[in-house]
Amino acid sequence: MSIRDRVLSTIAGQLGNPHGTLGKGFAFILNRGNHRAIAGAVAAAGVASGATVADIGFGGGAGLSMLLERVGANGTVHGCEISPDMLARARTKFASEIDSGRMRLADGPMTALPLADNALDAAITVNTIYFVPDLDAACQELVRVIGPGGCLVVGIGDPDAMAKMPFTAYGFTLRPVAEVIAALERAGCTVDHQRLAHPPIPHHLLVARPA
Repeated sequence: MSIRDRVLSTIAGQLGNPHGTLGKGFAFILNRGNHRAIAGAVAAAGVASGATVADIGFGGGAGLSMLLERVGANGTVHGCEISPDMLARARTKFASEIDSGRMRLADGPMTALPLADNALDAAITVNTIYFVPDLDAACQELVRVIGPGGCLVVGIGDPDAMAKMPFTAYGFTLRPVAEVIAALERAGCTVDHQRLAHPPIPHHLLVARPA
């Protein structure tokens, strides 16, 4: 493997699972680069005060902060993440919210979420499904934890724009937007396709509501 391949593979690996010394820097990069898409997902989810919500694959934790603000003092924010380092970082950053019960963090992949059926009023997951081999299993599991009348927002970068980034050739699965919508529909959802057209790259917000 060439030096270039090793560098790009490392970047891709850190974006999918931030860890170690480099992971601290990538947490900042994820928060900054994904901020607009995460904010759009939170808004699209229509999170209400007092709700029980989740950020699935929260990475650097920007979404956790936004959801806490939305649900207020009487709401609960769950965070699920596969990176032990990002979990540790969030447990330190949100120690007071965890102690008060406003936040609950857990280790769990998207295909086996540590949440009960119908546990959530809303959930977001942004720039995560590139790293999930079984899209149908992930969508079914995401929908399982959404309660009646609830909402799931899946945020993805435009696949054509993502394909132009050199690191996405290393471990990313860039699926057409229609393929993701179809998987959500097979999981029992109606899907509203919204777009964020501005830089750094265009994003698609798939607002899914279990039928």
